[in-house]
Amino acid sequence: MFNPPKVSKVKNKSAAPVQITAEQILRVALEQQQTLPKSAPKQTIADIDELEDYRTRKRQAFEVSLGRNRGVTSVWMKYAQWEESQKDLTRARSIFERAIDSNYRNEVFWIRYAEMEMKNKNINLARNVWDRAVSLLPRVPQLWYKFVFMEDMLGNYPATRAIFERWMAWKPEESSWNAYIKFETRLKLYDNARSIFERYILVHPFVKTWLKYAKYEEKIGFIDNARMIYQRAIEFLGEDGSEEELFISFAKFEERFKEIERARVIYKYAIDHVPKSKAKDLFETFTNFEKQHGDRIGIEDVIIGKKRFQYEEEVKKNPNSYDTWFDYTKLEEASGEIPKAREVYERSIANIPPTNEKKHWKRYIYLWINYALFEELVAKDIDRTRLVYSECIKLLPHNIFSFSKIWIMFAQFEIRQLNLEKARSIFGNAIGRYPKGKILDAYITLEIELGNFERVRKLYEKYIEIMPENCTAWEKYAQLESELGETDRARAIYEIAVQQPSLDRPELIWRCYIDFEIEQKEFEMARLLYRRLLERTNHVKVWISFAQFEFNASGSNSTEKARQLYNEAHRALLDSDKEERLVLLENWKQFEEENGNQETLSQVTKKIPKRLIKKRVIQLPDGSEGGVEEYFEYIFPEEQSSLPNLSLKILERAQAWKKQKKEQEQ
Repeated sequence: MFNPPKVSKVKNKSAAPVQITAEQILRVALEQQQTLPKSAPKQTIADIDELEDYRTRKRQAFEVSLGRNRGVTSVWMKYAQWEESQKDLTRARSIFERAIDSNYRNEVFWIRYAEMEMKNKNINLARNVWDRAVSLLPRVPQLWYKFVFMEDMLGNYPATRAIFERWMAWKPEESSWNAYIKFETRLKLYDNARSIFERYILVHPFVKTWLKYAKYEEKIGFIDNARMIYQRAIEFLGEDGSEEELFISFAKFEERFKEIERARVIYKYAIDHVPKSKAKDLFETFTNFEKQHGDRIGIEDVIIGKKRFQYEEEVKKNPNSYDTWFDYTKLEEASGEIPKAREVYERSIANIPPTNEKKHWKRYIYLWINYALFEELVAKDIDRTRLVYSECIKLLPHNIFSFSKIWIMFAQFEIRQLNLEKARSIFGNAIGRYPKGKILDAYITLEIELGNFERVRKLYEKYIEIMPENCTAWEKYAQLESELGETDRARAIYEIAVQQPSLDRPELIWRCYIDFEIEQKEFEMARLLYRRLLERTNHVKVWISFAQFEFNASGSNSTEKARQLYNEAHRALLDSDKEERLVLLENWKQFEEENGNQETLSQVTKKIPKRLIKKRVIQLPDGSEGGVEEYFEYIFPEEQSSLPNLSLKILERAQAWKKQKKEQEQ
């Protein structure tokens, strides 16, 4: 049986006089730790035999490591560096050669190999290594840079130039050419640098290459050469290939040498020839230039050019943005350059709407209108104006829709040219292809101004033949005959008009017919017309108008006749809408107040309904009841008997609703 050891009890449980923290314990333990040596112990070699033994063991270790990691660059480098440290350059060269044989594409082997020879002042050997390296790896710039650097540091400039020439034969990157140019510039051989630049711009024919060449000539003080290079660059790259950077740099070059007019010409040439998509900063730079050196006209030209660029960008994104085309054409008109404005108009009208829906053509047609007005009023070219109108009419799909405005404007243009027969021909063509009221009205107005009333009558006959439902045409035709004194013809036109079965506004033609008879003092005819109209409609406005007519036309007995008509209207409207009956009674009451006595007024007042406030339950969308709302209802005297029953029903509904709401709350 296992017995646990006895543990002595602590007799004194009071706190110790000196307290020790965990931090103090750890600090003491750390200070008392034994420090281990950070490096291997030094090995002392006493004689040559020990040295050879050490070298043998070290070489065996390196060889074993190479056998395991033959493709690792660091193993080869450590081995070669160790042999170099032992002053055994032959073995070090052997190791580098073995490394190159294993992977000659590794530029690190070549660089370290040549640097070892350079460090030990074996210049010819280093030169041989570099030569082999650039022959095998001509596309590695670092090898060429180091080869050139070595010869340059030795002061062997012909050899350096020869290496550069070998390098340039491979058409390397731009930095390589820049290094060659800097070398010749440092030696102040500017002609050699120019010849290098000439080859440079052929190998790398970019804007930045030409700019470097020009700035180089400017830097060394050959201003005419720099200007010539800028000009050659524009010719070489072509107008389409020239970027804005080239023109901006050329203009700033001229500006630096106070050739302001030259710079301005360059800017304007660039704006005219550089594609708009590549000229984002050109306008802004030109604007700043004109603000510094130009006058008000020059600044305005720059602003116009900038706006022109913005419009070009917008119409390129959306060719059917007609609002943009409107602004663009106005800009060109304001600039005063007629050929350019005409070109923009031609481009704008070429963007035909994609569908044959009239809503898509409403903005587009105004491009044609503005174009025609421009040719007539600004360019003063009558033949082109006529051609614009003709082409627009040919373009419109008249079998689907057309525009009266373009026909009317074309005819009015011919009238301004005193070509009346041509204008009539245009109107006739329009009526035949697209018969609309506006065209007929314009044609009729023309003939009225010319006094050709027989032709006007024929046009009105054609008008009502095409559109017999148009009350305005009937009314204008009859009014014309009335003004010409042809009363019977006017009455006959009105009579035929009121007999048409499908008038768009029959109340207009009836009112005009009645007013015509009243103007002719034919009051009996007017009464007959009112009676005929009341047979067709029982509208309250007709009764009120009839009563007012009787009051104004019946002489001494006018008040009584008007009162009789009000009574008749009241009886006729008993079964009509309550609102109409109320309108009649209020008008009758006003009539009696002005023309009647107390007795007749009281008789009318008795007929006026009372306004009753009613309540109804609001039905919510979910079918539940949402409360009670008040509304007004007019109760006529003959309906007074049913009022108590109606009020009782409403009261019962309200009490039922309150009871239901109270139950829901409980």
